[in-house]
Amino acid sequence: MANKLLSEMGLPNSVANIFAARNLITAKDVFSLTEFELMEFLDVDLAVVTSAVAHISEITCPPYQTALSLLEQRGQNENMAGHLPTSLKGLDNALCGGIPFGVVTELVGPAGIGKTQA
Repeated sequence: MANKLLSEMGLPNSVANIFAARNLITAKDVFSLTEFELMEFLDVDLAVVTSAVAHISEITCPPYQTALSLLEQRGQNENMAGHLPTSLKGLDNALCGGIPFGVVTELVGPAGIGKTQA
């Protein structure tokens, strides 16, 4: 996403023209400079630079996610995907209903107990 062209980001024409005139073509070009360096290089106010950088960041960077939101999302996906019951009550209880769909699961144990891998 860093190589995304500034001309495709919907910046105001006046700002886009200033970036183009200074040969700042991609988001990477902009992000390689601090806001103060951009302000000096482009000869514009800090407010203009801050607004442009925020707009470019919003388009090029994925939204942040917290560990809690990822954990909650995983729980929702598991609930929607379901589980394959093993018919072993203790194992199904430990696995919250069985082996979850949509994930790789490997069962391990001593040799000769019937855990053949296919």
